Amino acid sequence: MSFEIKLPLFEGPFDLLLFFIERDELDIYDIPISKISNDFLDYLKHLERLNIEVASEFILVAATLMRIKSKMLLPRPQIDEEGNEIDPREELVRHLLEYKKYKSVLQQLADMEAGMFDKEKRGNAKKEVKTLSETINVEAELQNVDLYKLLKVYREVMAKYELEKNKPTHRVVQYPYTITGQKDFILTKLGMGARLSFAELIDTDPNKIAVIFNFLAILELLQNAEITIILGEGFNNFWLERLEKVAE
Repeated sequence: MSFEIKLPLFEGPFDLLLFFIERDELDIYDIPISKISNDFLDYLKHLERLNIEVASEFILVAATLMRIKSKMLLPRPQIDEEGNEIDPREELVRHLLEYKKYKSVLQQLADMEAGMFDKEKRGNAKKEVKTLSETINVEAELQNVDLYKLLKVYREVMAKYELEKNKPTHRVVQYPYTITGQKDFILTKLGMGARLSFAELIDTDPNKIAVIFNFLAILELLQNAEITIILGEGFNNFWLERLEKVAE
């Protein structure tokens, strides 16, 4: 017994984001970044499971969503020159509104194009019949073919073949880290001792991506009031403690 899985295809990453917003009836001016990021990444993972190549613009928007999410987790918001708090989602919302505006215009143009295709232009019937007869006459076409034209066509075909063969490709690498997994890892380490220094946490896995995921996990644990930070002297010198140990 076989199962067929079908996924909707979208013209671009903003088309996919607008689909999530309209499907869940979200406010485009107040996007829940955590939810829409999870939906976006789940869609990309489904494409990878079906061996469908993910375009670079989808990867760029996924990275942008993660960057916005990390900024919103920071305890200190960004402030502009006038002292107003800067919403990390502002640029994304502006791009979505522009894309939505142009998409509506393109839909109108597509409807106009479809209407024009439904109309038949009036022409010269005698000229059209003569043109059709010339295309059907294979011998007449072969009389105009010479070696130079064949070599020219051959060169163009080979040039297209070389272009396709040397076209750069990209491969998406799935890192074995998740924020939830790193949160559990940090809480487990804290359960083994009274304190955990940031330097010691980095030494457990000095990979750049692992450090980023650990840092995001620390931010979420702080936001959920599961851990606290004890600052020391020097650069990046601080310790993590679970709040229940502090209470004891």
